[in-house]
Amino acid sequence: MADPAAAGDAGGLAPAPRGPRGADRGAARPAGGPVSGAPAVLVSAAELLAAGERPVLLDVRWALGDPRGREEYLAGHLPDAVFVDLETELAAPPSPDAGRHPLPPLDELQAAARRWGVRAGVPVVVYDDSGGLAAARAWWLLRWGGHGDVRLLDGGLAAWTRAGGRLETGDVVPEPGDVVLPGGGLPVLGIDEAAALPGAGGALLDARAEERYRGEVEPVDPRAGHVPGAISAPTTENLAGDGTFRPAAELTERFGALGVRPGAQVGVYCGSGVTAAHEIAALAVAGVQAALWPGSWSQWSADPHRPAATGATR
Repeated sequence: MADPAAAGDAGGLAPAPRGPRGADRGAARPAGGPVSGAPAVLVSAAELLAAGERPVLLDVRWALGDPRGREEYLAGHLPDAVFVDLETELAAPPSPDAGRHPLPPLDELQAAARRWGVRAGVPVVVYDDSGGLAAARAWWLLRWGGHGDVRLLDGGLAAWTRAGGRLETGDVVPEPGDVVLPGGGLPVLGIDEAAALPGAGGALLDARAEERYRGEVEPVDPRAGHVPGAISAPTTENLAGDGTFRPAAELTERFGALGVRPGAQVGVYCGSGVTAAHEIAALAVAGVQAALWPGSWSQWSADPHRPAATGATR
């Protein structure tokens, strides 16, 4: 696909260039400010229905503590879509040092992407049934790996069926792909870089629900609260009532009100680096590049020497 003028613009699906060869393995690099000429983030159901050459379709249905994603996929999915298991294919095994959903090694991600049928120069569209909250993890990982054209189906499965798209049942086993994922496609933060960001004039966004940020509840991680200096920015506020992303102008206004300014360094975390990818997608729609902190709160809260702030947003 040719790069659009703005990160959030949707456009027709077309083959895209490969990711850069020899790029660093996902090392942290500057993030923040407008991203001119960045790849589009979203594709609408209408655009996907009208696409001449079908992209690779990945079904990433998942919910924390709910293993029914594959079962729901088998009962009905987009034609030719391949199921992707977030827990086993989009994350390495959990550990206190790295969090609940560490990034998979690049060689394992590349092998998985080839199993899904991802091919060099062929667009990929990812979707789920939860407003992109899970599919964004696949979007982010493939972009981080170096694939140049990965889109979120805006509105997911519901938008597809509303637009008249048909579903098929059963499993899909594609021909193996040949994609090469050298890494370095998107910026990443380590735990110390994330901790230092607010004091260095950057913005560290917490994408979890506000009650988790405030420390009122903590359903899965060792301690409640948030990283000192982080700003509450719940992922659910990225979406309109129909489950599609809010328009770019609204997202720009939203993040601007939270202190995200052009040229500022921006980092994002959540519970374990899954829904934070959705926030990064929304920021990209608004024209801002942000870095993912993969370990997120699950990594921070497991270290008793790291302080946990509580209370309302600032």
